[in-house]
Amino acid sequence: GAADAKASPPSVLPAKAEPKTGVTVYANDKASIDASNLAEGYVMVKYTGGKQVKIKVQITKSGTSTTYTYNLNNAGTYETFPLTEGDGTYSIKVFENTSGTKYATAYSTSVTLKLRNDFLPFLYPNQFVNYKSDSKVVSKGAEIIQNAKADTDLKKVQAVFDYVTDTFSYDYELAKTVQSGYLPEVDKVLDAKKGICFDYAAVMASMLRSQNIPCKLVVGYAGTTYHAWINVYIEGVGWVDKVIYFDGQNWTLMDPTF
Repeated sequence: GAADAKASPPSVLPAKAEPKTGVTVYANDKASIDASNLAEGYVMVKYTGGKQVKIKVQITKSGTSTTYTYNLNNAGTYETFPLTEGDGTYSIKVFENTSGTKYATAYSTSVTLKLRNDFLPFLYPNQFVNYKSDSKVVSKGAEIIQNAKADTDLKKVQAVFDYVTDTFSYDYELAKTVQSGYLPEVDKVLDAKKGICFDYAAVMASMLRSQNIPCKLVVGYAGTTYHAWINVYIEGVGWVDKVIYFDGQNWTLMDPTF
């Protein structure tokens, strides 16, 4: 597993800042985009159009071909989305479903990102990795790592991986009924000790991020097979792809000597 970035000097990881709200907000009567935490690498978006329809958010960095599309609740509450492509200008669009598969723009704006530290988008909670400082996954992650006497980031990753894969079971009932747009509730998954692959990955990513270990959670399909993986930044090594990997059947942890 080759690192896809040059090793960085030690102690490049930042401390997370206390989230701000309401300082910088772009809005119309249908949506609000709170960019108060832009330097931390994320925005908060809420739909205020009051319609009981499907809502989508699209985030695209200028000059790139990658567009990230997310579902957004229509209850008028904020959800957090990361800006993961580095410094630059991002267009953020909110769409509301009009009929069938057709969507109309509810609101569109652009923001210019200048990160305080490049790792920040991979250290905060967001819609997919959704925890708070007092969430059970945070205290459980700290406990697991302490019990394992894990004194390096790699050992911390190993401890989190071992705990989740050893104690969780696959939720076949949920897998049969899960809808597109499903989002893990990490503390519920932790309490139940069962979930689908996305749940496992979200719990692991929550535990790692809350331990100040930057990680990227990737989920998707290869053909009809569901894959999920977590890329982790290891100080002195760089970003390592697929340290934790789900191939559609099994979870694996990369050989830590890589």
